[in-house]
Amino acid sequence: MYDALALATLVATGALALFGLVLAALNRAPGRELKIAVGVVVALLAAQAVLGVVRAFGVTLPEQSTFLIYLAVSVCVLPIATQFAYAEPTRWGGVVVAVGAIATLVAVLRLQGLWVPSG
Repeated sequence: MYDALALATLVATGALALFGLVLAALNRAPGRELKIAVGVVVALLAAQAVLGVVRAFGVTLPEQSTFLIYLAVSVCVLPIATQFAYAEPTRWGGVVVAVGAIATLVAVLRLQGLWVPSG
């Protein structure tokens, strides 16, 4: 994997989680700014997924299918969490996005651990 992109993704998901928690602490429903922040993070995740798939098919990984599943999950979690957050916009929408961001952060960390090309 690309370490710089993974680091940027980790920082962005961590910042998004904090942003969601701050919105909840301020008793604010999710707004346009949260949607933009999620979009930026999802764009980073999509870039990482595309590059990860291209690189994964060029090498042999011990757990290739697991790696590819984590790539797919890392891109899907935040949009789904965002849909839940905006379905009933209350102060808890920020917490829903924060939990999705934390889950995505863990998935990206796991991707880094799974990237062990052999041969």
